[in-house]
Amino acid sequence: MTQIHPTAIIEPGADLGADVTIGPYCHIGSHVRLGDRVALASHVVVAGRTTIGADSKVYPFASLGTPPQALKYKDEPSELVIGTNCTIREHVTMNPGTAFGRMRTDVGDNCFIMVGCHVAHDCSVGNNVVMANNATLGGHVEVGDFANLGGLAAVHQWVRIGRYAMIGGMSGVDSDVIPYGTVMGDRARLSGLNLIGLKRRGFSREVIHALRTAYRVLFAQEGTMAERLEDVAGLFADNAPVMDIVAFVRADSSRTICQPQG
Repeated sequence: MTQIHPTAIIEPGADLGADVTIGPYCHIGSHVRLGDRVALASHVVVAGRTTIGADSKVYPFASLGTPPQALKYKDEPSELVIGTNCTIREHVTMNPGTAFGRMRTDVGDNCFIMVGCHVAHDCSVGNNVVMANNATLGGHVEVGDFANLGGLAAVHQWVRIGRYAMIGGMSGVDSDVIPYGTVMGDRARLSGLNLIGLKRRGFSREVIHALRTAYRVLFAQEGTMAERLEDVAGLFADNAPVMDIVAFVRADSSRTICQPQG
């Protein structure tokens, strides 16, 4: 059963799914689409061309779909698309895309976005991503599935965060982070693999051992990165997680790969 508080403002044209809940003093724009059973607690603003997937819950004072914080934005009809079963806590901000980017910002399914987080224009956030309190993504950032960002982490624009990566709290990330990697520090450095996350997600002992071996080869002191990458690709051609890392490093990027200290 749909429940809309009498103080909520729903602009004409908004598309509301079945059994949505819209609490006190929410404001829903005319181009917004809410999936079935979406719940907005209170004082939530959903603006622009924003879609929120089914079974997602948004907490008070979140602002979703307001114009990007970008001087080059010229009111182009860009989008913000949020997946299903997401939890978006208080004071979270998410902006749509831009004409100088993807024209779209994406947040995947089953994401847990904690208090005060920011997802900037043209970001692509995968499924099952966790962003702890006040974690911030600059524009055009890509975050892979199951990545975990600690509190107050800040990711520079255009950086890629690989799947299953762990970003330590209060880290400033200005380089790409390999899948399964862990980084931390004021200017984040790679500190190893996300072993705790791998174990929690059910990766086998054999796969974890292979990843550790590949990591040691890839970031050894001998040879160039290109040479070491070819060594890893040859040794672990049949190991899908290791080849995730190889593909990630080989992919085009405007950022360097985050390296271990020293």
